[in-house]
Amino acid sequence: MTGGAESRAIRSIIVAGGGSAGWMAAAALSAALVGTGCRIVVVESEEIGTVGVGEATIPPIQAFNRILGIDEGEFVRATQGTFKLGIEFVDWLRPGHRYFHPFGRYGDDFGMTPFHQQWLRARAQGDPTPLSAYSLTEAAAYLGRFDRPPNNPRSVFSTYSYAYHFDAGLYAGFLRAYAEARGVTRVEGKIGGVALRTENGFVEALVLEDGRRLEADFFLDCTGFRALLIGGALGVGYRDWSNWLPCDRAIAVPSARMPDPPPYTRSTARTAGWQWRIPLQHRTGNGHVYCSRYMEDDTAERFLLEGLDTPATGDPRRLRFVTGQRAVAWSRNVVTLGLASGFLEPLESTSLHLVQSGITKLLAWFPDRDFDPRVAAEYNRQVSREFESVRDFLVLHYKANARDLPFWQACREMEIPDTLAEKIEMFRHSGRLIEREKDLFHEASWLAVMLGQGISPERYDTLADVIAPNEARAVLSGMRKVIAGTAAAMPGHAQFIERHCRAIPPAGV
Repeated sequence: MTGGAESRAIRSIIVAGGGSAGWMAAAALSAALVGTGCRIVVVESEEIGTVGVGEATIPPIQAFNRILGIDEGEFVRATQGTFKLGIEFVDWLRPGHRYFHPFGRYGDDFGMTPFHQQWLRARAQGDPTPLSAYSLTEAAAYLGRFDRPPNNPRSVFSTYSYAYHFDAGLYAGFLRAYAEARGVTRVEGKIGGVALRTENGFVEALVLEDGRRLEADFFLDCTGFRALLIGGALGVGYRDWSNWLPCDRAIAVPSARMPDPPPYTRSTARTAGWQWRIPLQHRTGNGHVYCSRYMEDDTAERFLLEGLDTPATGDPRRLRFVTGQRAVAWSRNVVTLGLASGFLEPLESTSLHLVQSGITKLLAWFPDRDFDPRVAAEYNRQVSREFESVRDFLVLHYKANARDLPFWQACREMEIPDTLAEKIEMFRHSGRLIEREKDLFHEASWLAVMLGQGISPERYDTLADVIAPNEARAVLSGMRKVIAGTAAAMPGHAQFIERHCRAIPPAGV
């Protein structure tokens, strides 16, 4: 209380739905609100399965775990995890072509321009060295090596980053234990209805199928594609982006573990979509994302099973989705996270990140019981901007292709968002990369995919010429030697896991 006035702090929160999104939210809230007396309840039903296809992540998840005080080794062991240095794209530009999207950056800036401008200049002068030679992350990935970078900003490791592959169901369970140890309560039950306050249309309570009524000040909708609160009860609409991202089906299937799991995700272009491969300690995650207008479900399933690197260990699961975003992520006293907030296919492993980012933004714009609409509006603006940024990055993969099949021809010919068209034209003209507020993927990522998908700059920034040619060649040569030598000296990925974070295989594996 201040000056005798009643506190308007949030006293109770209900997280509707568990899974990765629900338990990530509950864990973060339990850490952020410790000591406040705020009651946090997660409502979920064991009868309702989770989608669970998002088993690959991007580097910001390190920060999320670090904020929660989670030990990396414990986390990797508990989730049957492996390490991820980037994504290999096979056949995306054309059959037989591949490129790598590495985490971290290329080279190190010298002179008055970004590093890649010096590389473009060297290429224009006849140097055939690929950009990949300047990525420690990519070099380590293709050698099957991994190590944690030392905390030394002057080391070549300052250009290197990593994320994880893990079992999403085990991650949810790990975070559930974390949250419950910090006072979060779990309620088992199916949501049968949502009661609204007559005076303002805010959510008052969840009504379970068995008649129990659960009231709270604030609600998080983590009910997946059903979006029971934000869509069903509050009627918030959905922005359909399938004109830019036309895939609308996915089939997921587990297969046997790879004997020497590579430290990267693989995405392979198929006839009307793409197939993922995610190596874990105990199994391999696989899936086929495709467009039903160009491929039948049974054919898609056959393509997936025929394209596995290890034998299938379960039955394929089919999913339907509409790519897009909820019109607003925060309406009245409900904030939505995960699939209820929108769906962007896991091409760049952003599903769990968008949950994490939504939580981080929520904590930065956390409400009181007055629910200031200006706070919600700013939250919605930031969430929408990030979704649009990721959307543009995914669309780039489809738009810039040289494949001859009908699906890929349609993607190449489609109209794209102006924000993406401007980025492509700027890069094609001058090699410059436009970066906007709330862009999730930064210069190195756009560079990798632009070049990988065949977009080649017509010229380089002439400020690169400030560096004398002989000096530039010497610097570039030195970088290549340091990167190659450092990657070769790193331990093998499997060796690192065995030494630091090997999980106990589940029974029967």
